[in-house]
Amino acid sequence: MIKGIGLDLVDLDRIQKLVERQPKFVERILTSEEKKRYATLSDKRKVEFLSGRFAAKEAFAKAMGTGIGTHVSFQDIEVQNDASGKPYISKPIQNGVHLSITHSTLTAAAQVIIEE
Repeated sequence: MIKGIGLDLVDLDRIQKLVERQPKFVERILTSEEKKRYATLSDKRKVEFLSGRFAAKEAFAKAMGTGIGTHVSFQDIEVQNDASGKPYISKPIQNGVHLSITHSTLTAAAQVIIEE
C-alpha cells in the first residue's frame, strides 16, 4: 500500500546562485557522507548533484506528509547510490522507499514513493 508520493522540481540556476550568495547552503543541504561525493565532482556536476539531492529530500518530505521543517530537516535525510549508481534514501528510513532523480540542462527533479 502506498503511504505517500512526493515530487519536486528545481531550477539549476537558482541552486547555483544560492551557492554563490550563500556558500553555507551546501552545508545546510548535504550530510557529511553526501559532501564527500560532492567534493569529488566538477563545478557543473556539483550543481546537478546538489540540485538533485535538494529535490530528492524535498520529495521525500512531501511523501512523508510533513515537508521540510519541524518534523524532518535536510540533514535528517540522506541519499546514497548503490553499486550500479541508482540513488536511494539511506536515512531516516530505507525500506519501502523508492526514489528517482533526473536532470536536464535547466532543471533537476525527484520523485519519491513510500510504501507501508
